[in-house]
Amino acid sequence: MIDVISVNVGRARPLAIDGRVVPSAIGKQPVDGPMAVRPLGLVGDEQADLTVHGGLAKAVYAYPVEHYAFWQVVRAQARVAAWDAVLPYGAMGENLSLRGLLEGDMWIGDFLRLPGCTLAISEPRQPCFKFNHAMGFAQAAKLMRQSGYCGAYLTVIEPGTVRAGDAVQLLPGPREVNLRELFAARRRDR
Repeated sequence: MIDVISVNVGRARPLAIDGRVVPSAIGKQPVDGPMAVRPLGLVGDEQADLTVHGGLAKAVYAYPVEHYAFWQVVRAQARVAAWDAVLPYGAMGENLSLRGLLEGDMWIGDFLRLPGCTLAISEPRQPCFKFNHAMGFAQAAKLMRQSGYCGAYLTVIEPGTVRAGDAVQLLPGPREVNLRELFAARRRDR
């Protein structure tokens, strides 16, 4: 069973990273109730750098909650958080914190049918230096690339609403390109 554990939105704000100030909306916060989903994403959410985030193909970002324990451990190992410090949903920058759907089970073009909208898997997320800042240590983006715990960008097929607790039905698309394999191939190309 796949379900939405948390719906998260954020506004762009300035972050001081490595001696410079850059805008970022990576710090998403959980919201209650139904959230409107439009072709360019969730109402109330922003993306700061539209050259790499957002747009029709990357309107919504989904991340498996199963990976949260991994990030809590590596943050503790990096001594940027206590061993029992819980990462709040949205900390990965995701709009949808999903349970029951991992990268190896996602294929480009698969549909995610929710009670109030339909989304489609479009591509893996590529981490950047802002992810390092959000996680609190300089190797976080590298670790995401190595682990393959990237999550997926989604395009909006049928606008509507989404809320925490929604059941998600995975409808297979053409099943030609696996999300995890595409993420690994892009990593090798770098």
